[in-house]
Amino acid sequence: MKIKVLLVDDEAPFVDALAERLSLRDFAVKTAYDGSQCLTTLTENPTDTDVVVLDLLMPGISGLEVLKQIKEIAPLIQVILLSGQATVESAIEGMKRGAFDFLIKPAETEALSAKITTAFAIKAAHEERIRNAEVENIITHKGW
Repeated sequence: MKIKVLLVDDEAPFVDALAERLSLRDFAVKTAYDGSQCLTTLTENPTDTDVVVLDLLMPGISGLEVLKQIKEIAPLIQVILLSGQATVESAIEGMKRGAFDFLIKPAETEALSAKITTAFAIKAAHEERIRNAEVENIITHKGW
């Protein structure tokens, strides 16, 4: 099963090049060129994304606001923040708001791939714990 990644950045050439590099590494990649497009994509089908790679500084909705809304739409989606001009303070704020990690642009593709894989493993582990709890609940309440 391929890890489903949504790349979100207002720099279209950067997003398109990164999408191609990640696709070659066997990720299923979708792109969004601003925060609104990202949120629309996630709202329409939240289960179709495992990891979001999100630029912090975009026109319109800021990356931190998009992160907040992603966590409201689908709390288990892992978010990796990416920025070329971000400060340590914005990275810390992103982590407080639930981001999995933070990378400075231009990030090495191998480093980003590794972070995406780790983020997916965390999401998968959360989903497994939820499934186990649901099964336990059914067994307990049905008296099996």
